[in-house]
Amino acid sequence: MEKFDLFDKNRQPTGKTVERGQIIPDGMYRMVVHLAVFSSDGKMLIQRRTDDKSSWAGLWDITLGGHVISGETSYQGVCRELSEELGLKMNKESLRPSFTINFSNGFDDYYITEMNVDIMNLTLQPDEVSAVAWAEKEEIMSMIDSGDFIPYKKSLINMLFEMRNSMGAHK
Repeated sequence: MEKFDLFDKNRQPTGKTVERGQIIPDGMYRMVVHLAVFSSDGKMLIQRRTDDKSSWAGLWDITLGGHVISGETSYQGVCRELSEELGLKMNKESLRPSFTINFSNGFDDYYITEMNVDIMNLTLQPDEVSAVAWAEKEEIMSMIDSGDFIPYKKSLINMLFEMRNSMGAHK
């Protein structure tokens, strides 16, 4: 059973953990990571979740997302998820989250990187990912409208595409 470290509101480790599926105690938070991989021509690598996933089954998603397991840093978690879900290795030690979105019981670190990947050579984790594709922003927005993509706020998708070539909130 996977365990997740718990943090206080300032992202300081509490020394406590929970198992997947357990309720997060009030005042404690877990860490989640997402990665948006872009090609040099500005398309995002997206994945289709398997039809038997407990949440968002059969919907398309950004490149990857998942929980950081106990003992991992955010960066280690995103590297592990990339390897597990798509069979890719990332060796970008200087990569930091581009931004973090707080949610009710956690922190969600969003990483953005560029990797020109031949999707025919990916090794998809069969119980997580059923397909991958390269998509332009307009395609993703259309998929959100049609209900084929996880219903992210469109401003999040816009921000991922806006920030793919830079860090920070300024031009």
